[in-house]
Amino acid sequence: MTLFIESRGRGPDLVLLHGWGLHGGVFERVAANLEADFCLHLVDLPGHGASAAAAHFDAAAIADALACHFPLPVHLLGWSLGGLIAQHWAAQHPQQVRSLALVATSPRFVRDEAWPHAQAREAIEGVGANLDTAFELTLERFLALQMMGAPAARDTLKALKAQLFAHGRPQGLLPALHCLLHADARALAPAIACPVGLFYGARDAITPVGAGRWLAQQLADATFYDFPQASHAPFLSHETDFVEALRLHLEQHA
Repeated sequence: MTLFIESRGRGPDLVLLHGWGLHGGVFERVAANLEADFCLHLVDLPGHGASAAAAHFDAAAIADALACHFPLPVHLLGWSLGGLIAQHWAAQHPQQVRSLALVATSPRFVRDEAWPHAQAREAIEGVGANLDTAFELTLERFLALQMMGAPAARDTLKALKAQLFAHGRPQGLLPALHCLLHADARALAPAIACPVGLFYGARDAITPVGAGRWLAQQLADATFYDFPQASHAPFLSHETDFVEALRLHLEQHA
């Protein structure tokens, strides 16, 4: 598995895993705030940014590959899709993860009778159906959904759009979308023993805050950080507050 990884800064290692459709560069502003105190590793997941596509996007296998790439204990941050992979990494390789920060993510991204904390399956399938015929427009609409309800959403969306193809045109988004449709990592929660920070926007329509509250109840050592005015990307829409909370989480578990 060939992955593009940008490393910068100095100090304890912090690996950052992005969400669907984007790349590691989405964390540029977070990295700029933390690089004086941490060595940050911004990963492009398979089929995203500058990383090669994978025919099958398997969260558990990607977690294993990342664990091999970073053999030393690391702090780990996962946003949305990246948070799913981060849950697998922390559960499958507990000795390698010092602390885990889960940002607007979930163990399951599809809503059903037993799991109300997600989108309807049709919403995710609709994104995939439009990728072939309206690739750029579909991604831009998905980005707009992530910002819905957040203050200064227009400015944050503009910044996201500017980042969208900064690492090249992604080549493997559909397999990753299929992963989101079928993944169910709820059984992993009891195996995640490291300290976990849960960072959620109360206005998030993609991973509702209920998913974070469920994780807070299931994880052995979890702290919940609520951003009342944020949507799906609190690290962008509420950068100062987010970085302050993330720094507190990291320093508590250095």
